[in-house]
Amino acid sequence: MKNEKTAVVLVSGGLDSATILAMAKERGYTPAAISFDYGQRHHFELAAAERVCQAAGVKVRTTVKIDLRAFGGSALTSGLDVPKDRSEGEMTSAIPITYVPARNTVFLSLALAWAEVLGASDLFIGVNAVDYSGYPDCRPEYISAFERLANLGTKSGVEGLAKWQVHAPLVSMSKGEIIRRGIELGVDYSLTHSCYDPSPEGLSCGHCDSCLLRLKGFADAGVADPIRYAG
Repeated sequence: MKNEKTAVVLVSGGLDSATILAMAKERGYTPAAISFDYGQRHHFELAAAERVCQAAGVKVRTTVKIDLRAFGGSALTSGLDVPKDRSEGEMTSAIPITYVPARNTVFLSLALAWAEVLGASDLFIGVNAVDYSGYPDCRPEYISAFERLANLGTKSGVEGLAKWQVHAPLVSMSKGEIIRRGIELGVDYSLTHSCYDPSPEGLSCGHCDSCLLRLKGFADAGVADPIRYAG
């Protein structure tokens, strides 16, 4: 696996990560996909991640199990209610209860460790700072800071064997732009899952922040969302 064109791609099963997986391949990287089973209430995204990776022909993949429910502090890792039917203004007025404390730092750190073992020096993450719910670990300055950390805190970085790069190609794109780009790349969004509070059968609620942002993105892109909603 010692291939300078290998990149570790964080694949959650949502539309953003499905898009960056396609973008990494378009840029000539061989993707190694990493997903996380962290006790999230929307665990259906793990099956979606598997579908997305299979469709993309990913040959190297791992799912890391960690228990963030041990900490709680988020509606995604506890019994707290997921906010519903919020306006865009409400979504961006404060960091929401669906924020999982330090989640992207945890995920990127584990992805970094795996990448160093694989001999890769590129990470891809689907964070977005335009149509998003106000998470602090989705901003460009956060990605830049983690990239600096990677170069300072790894053996390969310190010894000059790797110049770490954290690619966040969606960070300044709207959801509509992301979807249009993904369609150009052949992404099948019917395989993805975005809902924070799905039904027991795995149907998306259509009312949480993630569903509302997704629906707005498809409307802005001028195409129908191919997944089913509970109501």
